[in-house]
Amino acid sequence: MLRTLPLLAASVLIATLALACGGDGAGETPTTGQTPTTGQTPTTDQTPTSSPIPTPTLLTFPERPEITIDPDKKYVAIVETVKGTFRIELRPDLAIQTVNSFIFLAREGYYDGVTFHRVIPGFVAQGGDPTGTGSGGPGYNLPAEFSDLPFERGTVAMARTSDPDSGGSQFFITYTDRPDLNGQYTVFGKVVEGMEVVDALTPREPADPNAPTGDAIIRIEIEEGE
Repeated sequence: MLRTLPLLAASVLIATLALACGGDGAGETPTTGQTPTTGQTPTTDQTPTSSPIPTPTLLTFPERPEITIDPDKKYVAIVETVKGTFRIELRPDLAIQTVNSFIFLAREGYYDGVTFHRVIPGFVAQGGDPTGTGSGGPGYNLPAEFSDLPFERGTVAMARTSDPDSGGSQFFITYTDRPDLNGQYTVFGKVVEGMEVVDALTPREPADPNAPTGDAIIRIEIEEGE
């Protein structure tokens, strides 16, 4: 599944959703091949950054982090990439474990230098794996936090394997409305600024040996408000 976010027919579609699937994304599932501060806000635009690209660090943790965020507060992730910056409004009210983990990993620098290893125009852009293969993760799994929030353009959700409770660090962003994904993945945010940057990410299928290098995340900063 979009863990591999890889999103294959009926039960296979849900069981396999590995980003390794080829094609235009139709009928695929976002999957992961993995087993089960408040500060100044960068400007959101589509201007390629001149910031140096950090080398991904393969960090692993023995267990998921304790909850340290406040579900009643507002959190925004400012994602700076080589193609520009976009902002994700996070939803701790819907998925507190997932949002807490995402914020923890972002603040640990886990996503710095990590690429969008699977980008299927018209379907999803998936990233969050330091190995760039679609099979990496933080060393722990997250429980499913499914909701009735529909998958609209710009929805941000957690990739997973066929096991609903196998989320980790990999996430995906939908390019179009995807009602076929409703209720199958943990939605934890939505792109509220800079979706044009996501649109500009280099198309890439990790199963293709000739695939171009994925576009890198420079850093993710977390903005916290009341």
